[in-house]
Amino acid sequence: MIEGRPAVAPSDLPNVNIRKISPDYLRAMNIPLLRGRAITAQDTKDAPRVMLVNETLARRLFPGEDTIGKRVLQGRRGASEIVGIVGDVKHRSLDVEAGAEYYMPYLQSPEEEMTLVTRSTTSVPSGLVAAVRNVIGEIDKDQPISDIKPMSQLLAEAVAPQRFNMLLLGIFAFVALALASVGIFGVMNYTVTQRTHEIGIRLALGAQTTDVLRLIVTQGMMLALIGVGIGLAGSFATTRLMRSLLYGVSATDPLIFFAVSLLLSVVALLACYIPARRATKVDPMIALRYE
Repeated sequence: MIEGRPAVAPSDLPNVNIRKISPDYLRAMNIPLLRGRAITAQDTKDAPRVMLVNETLARRLFPGEDTIGKRVLQGRRGASEIVGIVGDVKHRSLDVEAGAEYYMPYLQSPEEEMTLVTRSTTSVPSGLVAAVRNVIGEIDKDQPISDIKPMSQLLAEAVAPQRFNMLLLGIFAFVALALASVGIFGVMNYTVTQRTHEIGIRLALGAQTTDVLRLIVTQGMMLALIGVGIGLAGSFATTRLMRSLLYGVSATDPLIFFAVSLLLSVVALLACYIPARRATKVDPMIALRYE
C-alpha cells in the first residue's frame, strides 16, 4: 500500500516480485539506474528502510507522478522510501515481458538462502568458479555452494526449448523446401517435355533457338512467379503464429522471404531452361514425331 492513500483490498494489489540485493548488484547485472540513487553500504538494518522500483511498477503505482520519495507500506516491516528507479529486467523468461518488481537492501531484510552474482573480466569460467569457492570458504568453510553457472549457460538453458523447437522447424522447413524444389523441377520438366512436338513445329517453320527458349522460359516463369506470390501471401499470414518462437528476427523478415522466393525462382528457371534447351537441340524431324 502507498502511504497517504486509502487502503485497498488484497485482491486489488498488484502482483509484484521482490528482490533483496547488495550494493553492487545493479552494476554486476548491468541493470541501469534511471533516476535517484542505488542501494549503498549505508542501507543497513539500522538505517531508514529504502527500496528501488522498476519502470513497470513506477508507472503502475504512480502514473504521471514523481516516484522518488514516495513511501510504500509493507505490513509489519513498516514503510520503505523509494530512492531510485531502475530499468525493467526479464527475470522469468526471455519471452515473458518484465513484470512489476522492487528491490530492497539485503541487510534490511536478510534471507537464509541467497544467489551470488559475480562479474569478472576473465574469459575462463572455471577459474572464476574456483576463486569464488575459495573466497566463500575463507568466510565459512561449512557454507554449501551449489549450481554455479556462467550467465551464458543460464541464458542457453532459458532458451533451450525454443532452440529445440526452432531446430525441428528448421529441419522440416529444409525438407519442405527440398521437396518443393524437386516438385517444381519435375512439373516444369514434364510440362516442357510435353511441348517437344510444338518445339519441333516452331523450329521447322524457321523459329530461332533463342526465340523458342525465350517463349518456353517466359511462360514457365510466369506460372512459377504466380505460385511464389501465392506462397508468399500464405507464408505472411501463417508466420505470425511463430512470433513466440523467434528471437532477434521478425516473423516477417524480408530477407528470409526474399531468399526463399529467389531460390524457388531459380529452381523454376532451371526446370524450364534445361529441358527446353535439350528439346531445341533435337532434330526437328524427330521432334515432330515425338509423342
